[in-house]
Amino acid sequence: MDWDEAERRKPALPKFDTMSIEDLEERIVALEAEIGTIRAVIKAKQAARGSADNFFKK
Repeated sequence: MDWDEAERRKPALPKFDTMSIEDLEERIVALEAEIGTIRAVIKAKQAARGSADNFFKK
């Protein structure tokens, strides 16, 4: 398996039908935390892009 092939493979989703309500709720909390982290990274990248754009416009 090469690197490109490894990147294309996505982890299989869990079987939600077999998970307990508590497990599902924990998964939601974990996913919401991950979304928050990703949004923070996006904001940081947007700020860096804005700074770079301002620098090169001068």
